[in-house]
Amino acid sequence: MGCLFGTDGVRGVANQSLTPEMALGLGQAAGAYFLKQHGGRPQIIIGKDTRISGDMLEAALAAGLASVGVDVLRLGVIPTPGVAFLCRHLKAAAGVMISASHNPVPDNGIKFFDHQGYKLSDTVEDEIEAIYFNKLAQLERPIGVQVGVITDNLGAIKAYEDYLVASVPVSFVGLKIVIDCGFGAAYDLAPRVLERLGATVIPLHNQNDGSRINVRCGSTHTGLLQEKVKENGAHLGVAHDGDADRVIAVDERGVEIDGDQIITICGLQLLAEGKLKNKKVAVTVYSNLGLIEAFKQHQAEVVITANGDRYVLEALREQDLVLGGEQSGHIIFLDKNTTGDGVMTALQLIAVVVRTGRCLSELAAQMKHFPQVLENVRVKRKEGWEDNSQIKQLIAKAEQTLVGRGRILVRASGTEPLIRVMAEGPDAAELERITKELVELIQKEQGG
Repeated sequence: MGCLFGTDGVRGVANQSLTPEMALGLGQAAGAYFLKQHGGRPQIIIGKDTRISGDMLEAALAAGLASVGVDVLRLGVIPTPGVAFLCRHLKAAAGVMISASHNPVPDNGIKFFDHQGYKLSDTVEDEIEAIYFNKLAQLERPIGVQVGVITDNLGAIKAYEDYLVASVPVSFVGLKIVIDCGFGAAYDLAPRVLERLGATVIPLHNQNDGSRINVRCGSTHTGLLQEKVKENGAHLGVAHDGDADRVIAVDERGVEIDGDQIITICGLQLLAEGKLKNKKVAVTVYSNLGLIEAFKQHQAEVVITANGDRYVLEALREQDLVLGGEQSGHIIFLDKNTTGDGVMTALQLIAVVVRTGRCLSELAAQMKHFPQVLENVRVKRKEGWEDNSQIKQLIAKAEQTLVGRGRILVRASGTEPLIRVMAEGPDAAELERITKELVELIQKEQGG
C-alpha cells in the first residue's frame, strides 16, 4: 500500500504531487469512513487558507465527499483552529482544512479533524488510506436525492471570532499592537479580534493574497514586524503563519519572542494563578533548555515529547495538562481549543502583559535563552540518513564534544524534503562550527 498521510495530513506541491484527482479520491475515501462511523447523512465542513490552489483542491475534495453521500459545508477562508472549533460548534461529523501552513506558495495540504476537533489518529488515517488505495472502485455511489449536497456558510467564522474575543476577560485599551497576518487565513480575523478588545492595531500583510502567503512575512520572517514595532512605538507585535495555527511575538524593543518564551510566559502566569494543571507543560525535543530551567526554578515540570504537535497534544490529553507547544509558535491551550491556535495564543500572551502590567521584554526575561543553532538542510532524499555511517560518526563526535554542556539533534522533517540539524549549548561559535560540519556532510551524502 502507498502512503498518503505524513506527520500533518496530506502535503505536496499542488497540481503535481497533490493533484485534484488525489483530492477527489481522498474525499471519497474519507467520506466512506465517516459514513460508516456516523451513519445517516453526515456533514463535513471544509476551510482553506488563501493559497491560489485552495479553490481547486476544495472543489475536488467536496465533489469526492458528495459523490459518496456526504453533505459538505464550505466555510471559505478561515484559520485551521477555526475549523477545529467549528467541528464542535456546528456538530459536524468531521472537518477538513486545506492549507500547507508555513510552507511556500506552491505547496498545499489536506488535514482532517474528527467531530471533536482533534486531528485524526494514525489508526484512522490508516483506515482512510486503505479505502483510498484498495476500495475506491467498490464504493457505493448514491443517485438522485441521496447525492451529497454542497453548501456555503461563509459567516460561520463569526462564531469562532466571538469565541476568541470572549476568551479574554481583560481589555486591551491603551495597547498599540502591530500584527503581521502573512497574507494568510487570519488576514482580516486577527486584526479585527484585537480591535474588538480595544487595542490600537497596525496591520501588515492583511490582504487575501495567496500568491504572497508566507513570502518574506508572517511568523517565519519577522524582520519587517520588528522594524514596525520600533518605528511605531508599539507595545508589542505578533505574526501568524499561513493558516494561523502559529504565532511568534516581538517585544517593545523589536526583539523576537519565540514559542518557547511564549509558553514560559503563559505557563508561569497560569502557575501563579493556580491554573497550570498538574504543574506541567509539554514541549518537544527542540525546545530550548532555558524553558526547562525556568519551570524547574518554579517547581514545575516539563514533559518532553517527540517533534510534532500531535505528540504534544497526545501528552496533554494523556497527562491531563492544559498547555504545551513548539518553539515554532504552534501552541495548544487545551482548555480553549483542540489544536494549535495562533490567534488564541496571541490573545493569552497579551492578556498576561495586561494582567501583570509588565512589558513583554521583562516577561520574556523569565527564560534564559541558551544559544541554539538550527539549520534546515534541503536534500534530494530524506530516507536512509540514519544508516549513513559517516553521518552517524560525525553526530557521535558532536555529542561527545557537547556532553554535559549541551546537545545535538538531527531529524528529518515530516512535511518537507529537509533534514534539521540543531545544536544547543553555552558557546555559540562552537555550535556554529559543529552545525556547519554536519550540514556540509548531509548535503554531500543525501544530495543537497
